[in-house]
Amino acid sequence: MTNRFTIDRRHLILGATILTAAAATRPLQAQEKPMIDAATALIVVDVQNDFCPGGSLAVAKGDEVVAVINALGKRFSNIVLTQDWHPAGHSSFASSHPGKKPFELIQMPYGPQVLWPDHCIQGTNGAEFRADLALPTAQTIIRKGYRPQIDSYSGFLEADRKTPTGLGGYLKERGVTRAVVVGLATDFCVNWTAQDATKAGLQTLVVEEACRAIDLNGSLDKAWADMAALGVKRVRVGELSG
Repeated sequence: MTNRFTIDRRHLILGATILTAAAATRPLQAQEKPMIDAATALIVVDVQNDFCPGGSLAVAKGDEVVAVINALGKRFSNIVLTQDWHPAGHSSFASSHPGKKPFELIQMPYGPQVLWPDHCIQGTNGAEFRADLALPTAQTIIRKGYRPQIDSYSGFLEADRKTPTGLGGYLKERGVTRAVVVGLATDFCVNWTAQDATKAGLQTLVVEEACRAIDLNGSLDKAWADMAALGVKRVRVGELSG
């Protein structure tokens, strides 16, 4: 017999569903905005000449991120830059594989590899950071992709998924618990860096207007979905406080 104190479980489930949906759709309140503080690092991914208009692997409108990143940088006490830094003849270059063309897919010992135009070769202008990137308080640069036989997208791990760059240890020793990731390109190096930041235990956010994408065969939508599945938050500049 049901008495007046019995709770209908269906009502509980329905109520919880409604509350969850409302929380997902309502705008962030001021007190909920992700905080930029001493435990937060801005990770600026590969804002280099070859990834900007005029470069050998240009990301459409890649130069537009610079002003946004410069403004953001003024709000951070911890800033890290990553830099693609390939030797000539790197194994990820299409030119290193006779008969292959840029953007073809091949198998490498560590898995599938997109073949790229020659880019960000050590010591060349293409490998340099954009001249208008103004982050004078950045404390360190993480160079990646310098091993001839391994490509590198993430700022944390090379593409073999086991060779660390040292960024994880650096951030841990500095007491960083939150990462804000920006740069080029959203669907490759930003995506992999953000995913690895989350796997390293960092609360991770990607600032949408501070990134641009290559979008190769649907890679952008897949990147956002993969990041979201790991808990990476997609935010706008205005959603960051501090």
